[in-house]
Amino acid sequence: MKIGIIGAGNIGGNLTRRLTALGHDVSVANSRGPETLSALAEETGAHAVTAADAARGAQVVVVTVPLKAVPALAAGFLDGAAEGAVVIDTGNYYPQQRDGRIAAIEDGLPESRWTEGQIGHPVIKAFNGTYAQDILSNGTPAGTADRQALPVAGDDAAAKQTVRDLIDELGFDTVDAGGLDTSWRQQPGTPVYGNRGDVAAIEKALDSASAERTAEWRA
Repeated sequence: MKIGIIGAGNIGGNLTRRLTALGHDVSVANSRGPETLSALAEETGAHAVTAADAARGAQVVVVTVPLKAVPALAAGFLDGAAEGAVVIDTGNYYPQQRDGRIAAIEDGLPESRWTEGQIGHPVIKAFNGTYAQDILSNGTPAGTADRQALPVAGDDAAAKQTVRDLIDELGFDTVDAGGLDTSWRQQPGTPVYGNRGDVAAIEKALDSASAERTAEWRA
């Protein structure tokens, strides 16, 4: 599968490592230019490209940049993606730590719904509460007892299944976390955020989430 990754931080970098190892054709970009990704490209065999080119021909595009950087993504960056491309949003709103105040999110709009509006394309929310190191070290074969599970939210059932299949390839079970309107269940501060549990544990964590954002996660 042809995959574009926009953002080469901890999550983006480790997804690049694992997905290329699985045989996917990966292009990776950051905000500083492809010349700064030469070491990652040499290590993995991924193509280092500009952010404007990362999605070209991609069947899956991973947007893994700070929320404050989402509005600065190149206009039309998804125009060259494959027809029906699936976009994964791994982002989190960190108002005190990084992003500053985003009024719509403070007023209750789910974070990935905000990102979807900024980029003008439906998104599937995944990997946002996953420790980057787990992507490299915690994957296990399907059927393994207590296999770590990740929540996946989105409105398009087919796109969500594509993401769930990809996560299974990476070595993790998944839990359908519903649509984007209830994706607040996996935002920072919820019981599922950073949870390394199996399917049953993740389902329980999602069910026990509260829509009330605590003070630590408000501007």
